[in-house]
Amino acid sequence: MAQSAQSVETRSVPRFGEEEKVSFGIKYPTFIFFAIVLMFVSLVYVGSHIRMTELEYNIAAELNVQVQKLEEQKKLKLEYAMLKSPQRIESIVRSKLQMSYPDNGQIIVLKETGM
Repeated sequence: MAQSAQSVETRSVPRFGEEEKVSFGIKYPTFIFFAIVLMFVSLVYVGSHIRMTELEYNIAAELNVQVQKLEEQKKLKLEYAMLKSPQRIESIVRSKLQMSYPDNGQIIVLKETGM
């Protein structure tokens, strides 16, 4: 009997000033696992957000390049139209090549033969 009284005393009676530890059922390995998972998810989210921002900057840069190319294309079309104008070609032919319109005696008209 003396042994059973001692074992009951040591097991169930907390000493003065000590509080019983209350466990909520979460152990340290489980807490560490959830913390690691949460950090991994956070890293994936932040990484995807950084990648998305980087892609947005790339898209903005490419759109800017596209606008510049369209402006250059408009300028080149205008320059092409100016270069192929008949007035410009005629002035170059008259001044640089020293050419003129043919006289009436220099024109030979060929008639089409019907076969």
